[in-house]
Amino acid sequence: MLKRKNLVFLGPPGAGKGTLSTMLLDEYPLAHISTGDILRKEIANQTELGLKAKEYMNKGQLVPDEVVAGMVASRLKDQDCENGFILDGFPRTVNQAELLEKALQNAGKSLDAVIYFNADDELLLKRLTARLSCKCGAVFNKLFSPPKQENICDKCDGELYQRPDDSLETALDRLKVYYDQTQPLIGYYQSKGLLSEIDSALPQPQAYAMLLKGLN
Repeated sequence: MLKRKNLVFLGPPGAGKGTLSTMLLDEYPLAHISTGDILRKEIANQTELGLKAKEYMNKGQLVPDEVVAGMVASRLKDQDCENGFILDGFPRTVNQAELLEKALQNAGKSLDAVIYFNADDELLLKRLTARLSCKCGAVFNKLFSPPKQENICDKCDGELYQRPDDSLETALDRLKVYYDQTQPLIGYYQSKGLLSEIDSALPQPQAYAMLLKGLN
């Protein structure tokens, strides 16, 4: 088992967080915690937090950090998190990081490492605009990690598609939001001695080897 197993994956869109987390989850029994998945589940189950989140969403408003953090706090107490977890997509801001710290304390847990996926904008834009997705959750890239068979998923044989938000304009917008809101987390976690860096420009096998080295 990994020595460091309570993890946050941090980095810009297109840096490879999803790809390497999938590789890690295939090998180790960690829980993958996605705020999008939690939000959908809480709303479907009509929990108190889910109903509160739905109110904001119905008004076209963002769900407040406190509500999302409450959902994450609840998720961290689930049995599958006992073996460790990957938080992907949360926190996105320093305020969310502070709320996460409280949530972890309430769950009797603490972070072991924050993995920062570092890559330059040119590479990120190439990756984001050449991405192919599958309904099973697998992600490929026309340039860097193409499927074995054109437009067919290696995992489930489903048909691959390009998401509407994988345009250049959307990719540039997403990077701007990342630099404005999320990049300050690098310094925040560095000051806590939790940050490990991965060079996202490396080929997948080398980047994965670097990830494992950082967790052992």
